[in-house]
Amino acid sequence: MIPNTDHIIQFGMNAAATILITGGAGFIGSRYVRRLVKDHPKWSIRVLDLLTYSGSLSNLAGLEGQIQFIRGDIADPEAARDAVSGCGLVVNCAAESHVDRSLVDGAPFERTNIEGVRVLLEAAVAAGVDRFLQVSTDEVYGDLGPTAAPSVEGSPLRPTSPYAISKAAGDAMVLAAHAEYGLETVLTRGANTFGPHQYPEKIIPLFITNAMLGYSIPVYGDGSAVRDYIHVDDHCRGLSLALEHGVAGGTYNLGGGLRVSALEIAESIVTAVNDDKSMIRFVRDRPSHDMRYCMDSSLAKSIGWQPSADFQSQLHDTIDWYVNNRSWWEPIRNTSTFKQWMTSWYDDRS
Repeated sequence: MIPNTDHIIQFGMNAAATILITGGAGFIGSRYVRRLVKDHPKWSIRVLDLLTYSGSLSNLAGLEGQIQFIRGDIADPEAARDAVSGCGLVVNCAAESHVDRSLVDGAPFERTNIEGVRVLLEAAVAAGVDRFLQVSTDEVYGDLGPTAAPSVEGSPLRPTSPYAISKAAGDAMVLAAHAEYGLETVLTRGANTFGPHQYPEKIIPLFITNAMLGYSIPVYGDGSAVRDYIHVDDHCRGLSLALEHGVAGGTYNLGGGLRVSALEIAESIVTAVNDDKSMIRFVRDRPSHDMRYCMDSSLAKSIGWQPSADFQSQLHDTIDWYVNNRSWWEPIRNTSTFKQWMTSWYDDRS
């Protein structure tokens, strides 16, 4: 059901907004910052990021003088209060987001995705923020199985990983802040997002860079688990539309309506990079691996959102970006942090 639109707030009409983007040096956050700089040149743009292993100031290169950067933790009440002060808009992109890492250690996910959201919401309420956008994930809906209808915004949440559980808890706090304190909140739940500058532990950049380096492509189980995918630019357009035109207290699914398996991803990538499918290696599946996610994005489409291009063309554009930007991802893959993770997680999964 399309919600009543009487309370839509069009913040895009405000030519002098001050906006805070948390996690703005990460993958989605930095791409969203660049979109804001282009679309709203009169806005004051503030970024708060702790610069953990997957965040980097290199993702914001070239924006010096156009944004204000603050290094800090959203779970630190003082840092959150200082960052939110004077802001009319807050977009929370900060999150621990890798399912596999959450299966090893859930503590960072609890701190950022639950405690951090609580602290940030309290700061937003105290500061009188006009609107708060929480960036969430389709993983909160859990495994749909082979035949269930796509998830809608009111579907039950059945998260199965520590990551998804932490995001569902954060979502609940955002909705509660709207109901209890009148904070103008909007939630988005995005499908698997891919594109340039994605940290190479995630499936698409991992497979691309492994293929380029001549390493095997580790596919869980038989590779049949399917996901929906959207390009990061489509995701960021959805964030802008939800922030500026979404119903207060509303939730919007952002999905491409796709059913793409891990094996299909691997085959497409190795075909494009070196055409050597013998590189694909089936490995022991991860625990409680959800087999299918799929969302209905009708509500997002009702406020003007639509994926812009077909998946295969966007995937090939992403492959080209990694091929042409080894200087960005090779230093990451050469760090001891990345090597230790790859060794600890994949070496015993053959």
